[in-house]
Amino acid sequence: MYYILFYKTVKDYIEKRATFREEHLRLLNQAKKEGTLVMGGALAEPADGAVLIFKVEDPKIVEDFAQKDPYVTNGLITNWEVRPWTVVIGG
Repeated sequence: MYYILFYKTVKDYIEKRATFREEHLRLLNQAKKEGTLVMGGALAEPADGAVLIFKVEDPKIVEDFAQKDPYVTNGLITNWEVRPWTVVIGG
């Protein structure tokens, strides 16, 4: 099943993320290598959020990812939400 992890970011997120970016990308690459993360990226115009798409059997895997993400643990994410995604075409 697919799940989307939605992030809502703090104001000036782009400028504030530098300190935590390497660790964040390491976590993303690890999830991609494990086969749980399909794709992800920041929203633009405005840069006020991000979307990460996971393919897993249990949404807890996605929740655990968010709780470990340095962007979340260091306050760059003001809100996050995991939603199941029913893919109709593609995938």
